[in-house]
Amino acid sequence: MKTNRILLSLVIGALVGAVVGFKSSADQQTSASIFAFVAATLVSLLVCWKMGDVLVDICKIPELRNRILATLGLLAVFRFGFWVYLPGINIAQFKSLLADDEGPLNWLTMTSKLTGGSFTPVLFSLGIMPYISASIIFSLLVKVFPALEALSKEGEAGRRQISRYTRYATVVLCLVQAMFLVWNWKNPSAASGETITLNPGFWICSLQLICLTAGSLFVMWLGEKITEYGIGNGTSLLIMAGIISDVPAAIAELIRRVFLATEDDRPFEVTYCLLIIAMFVAIVAAVVFITKGQRRIPIQQQRAVKGRRVYGGQRQYMPVKVNAAGVLPVIFASSLLMIPTLFLGSVAYGGDNWFFGFLQFLDTAFARNGFLYIFCFIGMIVFFTYFWTSLYYNPVEIAGNMKEYGSFIPGIRPGRRTAEYLEKIFKRITLAGAVFLCLIALVPNVIMGNVPGMSFLVSQFLGGTSILIVVGVSLDFVEKIESQLLVRQYEGFMRGGDTSRGGGGPKKTVPAE
Repeated sequence: MKTNRILLSLVIGALVGAVVGFKSSADQQTSASIFAFVAATLVSLLVCWKMGDVLVDICKIPELRNRILATLGLLAVFRFGFWVYLPGINIAQFKSLLADDEGPLNWLTMTSKLTGGSFTPVLFSLGIMPYISASIIFSLLVKVFPALEALSKEGEAGRRQISRYTRYATVVLCLVQAMFLVWNWKNPSAASGETITLNPGFWICSLQLICLTAGSLFVMWLGEKITEYGIGNGTSLLIMAGIISDVPAAIAELIRRVFLATEDDRPFEVTYCLLIIAMFVAIVAAVVFITKGQRRIPIQQQRAVKGRRVYGGQRQYMPVKVNAAGVLPVIFASSLLMIPTLFLGSVAYGGDNWFFGFLQFLDTAFARNGFLYIFCFIGMIVFFTYFWTSLYYNPVEIAGNMKEYGSFIPGIRPGRRTAEYLEKIFKRITLAGAVFLCLIALVPNVIMGNVPGMSFLVSQFLGGTSILIVVGVSLDFVEKIESQLLVRQYEGFMRGGDTSRGGGGPKKTVPAE
């Protein structure tokens, strides 16, 4: 057992350290690259050593092992697509524009990572965003049109039909969003006056349009295959993979600030990095606390006497999550706000009359930390939080089921009174979850964005939205793995404890399937 743990720790630690060192070497800072490699290797070795038993148990279960390998393999294919540039792109000119840390291209590129894309001239530029947008549209249409609602209640056949409509809508959205990107790339930039498209013409732009659409549809297929053959939700994992791909570069940026600082400024830079790390830990703790938080509603079962036996009468609890919607409202809001940003950035500077001046004003308002952008972002988060929670918790349906099965809430009459009571609780809990999502998504970004000398790469990763998505998806991923371990009578991630409660004692294992 110890030998397996040591081997796993060394292999995973070396791989993580090599990735971080490779990303750090892009800055051509040898000392920072070596330090990042050593630090990442030590941290990975420590984590893998503490979780060595869990990793060994995972490797013992063929089905779970194959699912994890399939997930990692499909994610590797997804990340490979961001290294393939589109035909007809001036790569040198694009990299020079991307080097401008405060430029609009950099902001659009980093913000689009929240929806699994990149908005750079690569094959998977659109990412999973068109599919998310199409899913949002049909989720709303199912509640509006009775025909679609009846189709959704027909079981698996109805869901497959709605899924087919969603894919058709994804193709249309891919073409529309790809046209805005191609138009953006072929127009001269305001900074250099040059275009990043070589010989922009009809055939080159059409080829880029086809490649972007095909790449986005392939990403949609990858997400579905991860959900089917892997662990966790494929769409959420693709988005998380796009976000954490910049973690090594963000760490390298912090290390570079310390190493390049003068002797007088170095204590300030060290304190600055420690404060950023402390803020990161605090945000992660808050996200975990709210994500796991729940309101427990007591439910009493009616007693039934049959002969000499008494049935029922037990008290149970119905858990209601504070943040039942998870990270989906933030992802949906970020996805939809990309559409006006792309549209305004493409057409606002095509003329100089009053109409184009108004579009330029809107483009500035939708810029990074702009008032209109923040206002719309908050409104969409609140709307999607209530909408998504209403899909999970229907007070009338829950009250009807409780009355049918002979359950009731103590002090509340079954039926309409129970539905009103549950609706009041759901509204209050949902409001708390929506406020939390707004605070965690905006406040860290605003604070980080106003720090002098803060790189946008670091502020974007340490912002609340990125952490919220990564932590939420990671918790769901860990829960899926733990459920697979527990159902086969293995211990979960939390090892040790009282043997009378099933922990700390000898493990009961079953033969590998």
